[in-house]
Amino acid sequence: MDTENPEKFMRLAIEVARKSKTPFGAVIVKDNQVVERAGNTVQPDNDPTCHAEVNAIRRLTQRVGSAAPSGLYTLYSTCEPCTMCAATCFWAGISDIVYGVGANDFSDSNPNMIGIRCEEVFKRSPSDDYSIQSGLLLDECKQLHQDFPLE
Repeated sequence: MDTENPEKFMRLAIEVARKSKTPFGAVIVKDNQVVERAGNTVQPDNDPTCHAEVNAIRRLTQRVGSAAPSGLYTLYSTCEPCTMCAATCFWAGISDIVYGVGANDFSDSNPNMIGIRCEEVFKRSPSDDYSIQSGLLLDECKQLHQDFPLE
């Protein structure tokens, strides 16, 4: 896991989210270097799969030419990866995930969320080599939801 400066990487994910005018930003790091970043483009692309995490993974896999790039990658996400994004991380070989705000950090639950947490996806996978950390820059990530409320 890239732990040299996790706050720096999460701040970059927050910046990416702000640029996309959504609460969702993702950064992929390898060897303490940012290798990809992306925001959520579900609305402008009219594509429900264009979550920030999936967009960043798509860019990475297209650039390296492999659906499961070799090497150790860490995903920093402003929000807990949903079921789709967590499964995409697994299939892409990204097993280290750091996120800011989680599903349990809000008093009101999102009716559009599937009730399977990111960690549960990895627990059900055949891998036991994963690391998931939550709450990094929690307040700043929560602020994104106030600044860019979901419709």
